[in-house]
Amino acid sequence: MKKILLLLFGIFFFITFANADDDFVMRDYDGIEVPKGTFIRVMALQDFSSAYTDSTNKLKFAATDDTFQFETKIIPKGTVFHGFVEKKNEPVIGTHGSLVVRITHMTLPDGFVIHLKGYINTKNGNIIGGEMTEPEKYMRVPHYQEKIARHFVGVLQMVPGECRKMGEHVTVASGATMFILFVEPVYITHTLTD
Repeated sequence: MKKILLLLFGIFFFITFANADDDFVMRDYDGIEVPKGTFIRVMALQDFSSAYTDSTNKLKFAATDDTFQFETKIIPKGTVFHGFVEKKNEPVIGTHGSLVVRITHMTLPDGFVIHLKGYINTKNGNIIGGEMTEPEKYMRVPHYQEKIARHFVGVLQMVPGECRKMGEHVTVASGATMFILFVEPVYITHTLTD
C-alpha cells in the first residue's frame, strides 16, 4: 500500500512540474556584454580628498548621460556607481598627494545592482593627482650660442633648481565630472524600458 501511494505521489509530482515548465516561457534575452575599456561619464556625488578620505569611506558617482549599445539603453542616466579609495599616497617633497578610486558595483534607478570592476580614469591613468610640484627656486645659467657675429654670444637662462616644493593634498569637489573605465567586461542582465 505504501509503495502504491508513493508511486502515485511521484507521478502526480512529476506531472505537476512537467506542466509548469510548459507554462513558463522565457523571453529571448541573454544579456549584453559591455567590453572592457568602455568609458562612462559620471559626476561625483560627494567631495573626497587625500587628506581625509581612506578605504573605509564609500564613494558614489552618478551617470550624467544614457549609455546605449545599438538601440538598447544599457546604463540609464542617474545610475549610481559605488566605489572606494583603493590606494592613497600622502604628499611629499616634489610630489602632490594622489588617490586611486576603484568602482565595485552600480545601482540602476529601479534598485537593481550589477557588480563590475572599474576605476576612475584621468589623464594620468587611474591616478587622481600625483603631479610633480614646482621648483623651490630657479638658478641662472649662462647659455652660449656659437658663431653669431663671428664670436660666442651668451645669454642667461633660468633653470629649475635641485629642490622642489612640498606637495599638497588632492581634492575632488562634489559635482566634478569624471570618467569610469571598465577594466573587465560587464554583463548587463537587466535593462529598463520606458
